[in-house]
Amino acid sequence: MQKVLTAAEMREVDRITTERYGIPSIILMENAAHAVARVITEKLGGSVEGKSILILCGKGNNGGDGAALARILWESGAFVSTMIFGRVTDTQGDARTNFDILCSIDRDVASSGGEFNKLLVHENDEDLIPILEMILSSGDIHLAVDALFGTGLQRELTGEYAEIVQRLENHRPTIISIDIPSGLDADKAAPIGPSATAAVTVTFTAPKAANVLAPSSRYNGELFVANIGSPQELIDEQPSQLFVAERRDAVRWLKTTAYSSSDYKNKRGHALIIAGSESYSGAAVLAANSAIRSGVGLVTLACPAGAKAEIASRLLPEVILTTIDSPDFEEISSKANAIGVGCGLSAADAETEKLVPEIVENRTTPVVVDAGALWFFNPPNGIPKQDADKSVRAPLILTPHEGEFLRLLGTKDKEAIKDRVKAVRDFSQKNNVILVLKGERVLIGEPGGKVVVNPTGNSGLGKAGNGDTLTGILTGFVAQAAAMDIDVFETVVAAVYVAGMAGDFAEKKYGKRVMTASDVRDCLSDVFTELEKN
Repeated sequence: MQKVLTAAEMREVDRITTERYGIPSIILMENAAHAVARVITEKLGGSVEGKSILILCGKGNNGGDGAALARILWESGAFVSTMIFGRVTDTQGDARTNFDILCSIDRDVASSGGEFNKLLVHENDEDLIPILEMILSSGDIHLAVDALFGTGLQRELTGEYAEIVQRLENHRPTIISIDIPSGLDADKAAPIGPSATAAVTVTFTAPKAANVLAPSSRYNGELFVANIGSPQELIDEQPSQLFVAERRDAVRWLKTTAYSSSDYKNKRGHALIIAGSESYSGAAVLAANSAIRSGVGLVTLACPAGAKAEIASRLLPEVILTTIDSPDFEEISSKANAIGVGCGLSAADAETEKLVPEIVENRTTPVVVDAGALWFFNPPNGIPKQDADKSVRAPLILTPHEGEFLRLLGTKDKEAIKDRVKAVRDFSQKNNVILVLKGERVLIGEPGGKVVVNPTGNSGLGKAGNGDTLTGILTGFVAQAAAMDIDVFETVVAAVYVAGMAGDFAEKKYGKRVMTASDVRDCLSDVFTELEKN
């Protein structure tokens, strides 16, 4: 997991890097420019020679990064047009140094008859917008670099800068943003006004909230986090409790739970899925069939008796099927390593109404609560509190979508979850639960206050049945973790990442319009193969 920093925390890391370790800030700027140059080179097929690149610079350090980048790309053989929106004489520090170097290069090469596209410096009496329009209209540039504002912006773009963004939006060149798309506030999940829409964003040292939280994350495109020289310990020292999940989290979990020659079903864990009803038998099938594909050793599905026949006809033969009123149900539930409850259950069923709170209140093994089962923990009932004389330590994992989360909070007012990170953190801490808030960019909170953003997945996962598939995958992963004594929160992070990645594979294979929850389940094998290459 990567720690997500605020703009202020990022400035502090830069400051301490220079003061404690003696790394000059201009070296950090140079390293940042080289990092962006490497990404551009990769995106242009391995070489920038002969390619036309437009760089839009503001007056601050983000613009200084752009000026250093212009020099590096020109030295590599690119044709670079640099537009500086502001007077060079008004710039300061490292940015001023790089602007001066670039202007000097431009003058020297121009006077010697060399080939370097004109450096356009915005003076008070010069309007660059028509020139920008001409360059964009020509269709000759291979990409545009957004180096206007970076993480320092806190108010909506207006005037000339809003016009720049509008021209970019009109012509839609391939845009690479430096640090963060201009127009976004680095610390906010929602745009504060018109913003550049990047195909790629290269941020430095650590991601910022607007890089990873929806809806601002939509403007970032593909995100690269570049190490420019600040030691990891400086990032770790920052107080932020917001993180973003990484591929290596899933890789590490899969490595820890890798199959050995001595493995057998009981060693791999037993997942119990309590799900289904006569009206929603498919939800139980999706959850159980996904659980058995998760790597867990054994899956049992317990359903209401009236739904058994309908479920049995579609269930994978490897899943054991029983009913919640069977004589052996209590014994099965006591032996399970993890329990997933709720998919397709009817909140109006008296048997379910009695069973769900009992399972949660008396749990001695991790319990995943989803869908119909969440209904029983809405106010005034709430999450069962642990009795003083009990020692219930098994994690409780709730997986609501936003509507269900509002009900758990006892409100219909969406303002209550406008700050989704805070809402998830507060609920997890107050109720001592792991909360998986579904939606665009799933958030995962834990009782200690940590919140993790999951970057995988796509809107095709918003279709019916995908919540059931996620519950099955989660329960299967958690059962393995409980059997192997692995941290459950890290397991939930890995499970959500893998489930989202399976959705991304399904999108590539079938497209969002066609992909189904069953396709996502079937793509788990592709995901495991891909991740286990590492």
